[in-house]
This record gives sequence, structure tokens and C-alpha cells, in this order.
Amino acid sequence: MTGLWIVIAIVVVLAIAVAVSYNRFVRQRNLVQESWRQVDVELTRRHELVPNLVETVKGYATHEREVFESVTRARAAAAAPGATPAEQAKQEGVLGQALGRLFAVAEAYPDLKASTNFLELQRQLTETEDRIAAGRRFYNANVRALNTRVESFPSNVIAGMFGFKQAEYFEVQDESVRTAPTVDFS
Repeated sequence: MTGLWIVIAIVVVLAIAVAVSYNRFVRQRNLVQESWRQVDVELTRRHELVPNLVETVKGYATHEREVFESVTRARAAAAAPGATPAEQAKQEGVLGQALGRLFAVAEAYPDLKASTNFLELQRQLTETEDRIAAGRRFYNANVRALNTRVESFPSNVIAGMFGFKQAEYFEVQDESVRTAPTVDFS
């Protein structure tokens, strides 16, 4: 009879351990999803600022059509819904390069550099870029925590049983995109 109670106690302890581990996976998965939504909010803000910036520069530099079209295409691709973090990172990298070219065009127009609209848009874009970087760090930290649990023993057993998978990092693959464009408005 004592052996039966021991077996029941072991089964109950194992069931509680599985439930606790499952709940931790759910919390971590939800945290990863929430942090991705925060990054997405900032990316959307960036995508909304870009057309205003393009229109402001366009008023001064009408002959730079290729640069404007490049920024517009890159913004449209980056704003398209449904991208995975890796795809989004790639699209955002292309947009960043296009914006660098746009700022380089702006450099040639002293009146534009002094425009309060342009300066305010530039400030807002810089602020948004900082928020995106902070959100990306927060998201990637949550992904790292989830991925560590998915790979670690014994939680990997629970992950396999309930179908928890590793999440994707939001990172830029192209080294040329990793370097910030140099823009001098002095």
C-alpha cells in the first residue's frame, strides 16, 4: 500500500512539474509576441514618417526622382503585412539604405536643411529609430529566453510534447545595412 502512495505522489509531482513548465512556455511565447507587436508599432510609425519626409525633400529637389522612387518602394515593401522577423529585418535594412540616400540628397540643399519641417521630421525619425532599436533589443532578449528553454533539458521534452518552437530573432543579415549611414547637416 505504501508503494502505491509513493507512485501516486511521484505522478502528481510530475504532473505539477509538467503544468508549471507548460505555463512558463506559454508566458514566454506571449511575451515574445507582445514584444514583437511593440517593434511593429515603431516600424509602422517609421513607415508613416517616411512619406512626409519624402514630400518635404521633394519640394526642394524635384530632379532626384530615382531616390524618391527608391524610398517609396522600400517603404512599401517594409510596410507590407505578414512578414516574419527575418523578412522584416531585411526589408527595414533596404529602407534604411534608401533613407540614407535621401538624406544625402538633402545635404545638397541648404534651404532644406534649415527647414523646420525637415528638421522636425528628421528629429522624429531619429527618435523612432532609437525606439525601434530598444524594441528590437527587448524582443531579441525575449526570443533568447524562449529559445533557451526550448533547447534546455528537461524543458525541451515539454516543448516537444506541446509543440513549442524556437522564435526568430529580428536581426539584419547584410553587413552593409548594419553600418549607419553618415549624414552631416552642418
